[in-house]
Amino acid sequence: MGSSSGSGQPAGCAVISGASGKEALQRALTDHPDLIVLDVMLPDIDGFEVCRRLRAQANDVPVIFLTARDTTSD
Repeated sequence: MGSSSGSGQPAGCAVISGASGKEALQRALTDHPDLIVLDVMLPDIDGFEVCRRLRAQANDVPVIFLTARDTTSD
């Protein structure tokens, strides 16, 4: 997949972002993304809880989790 003009975005894709779990939930509800890349360690609501809340609202958008955790005890 190519990148469009050095922007870091795949060609033909729009990227939206949020800085917190609350913002991620709001953006998911208003922007209806096709895919969510979700940080596990968000500052207010962790990514796992964001995903649980989305699923509780019958939102079945695919989610890819990212994390800086490097051990199972993190």
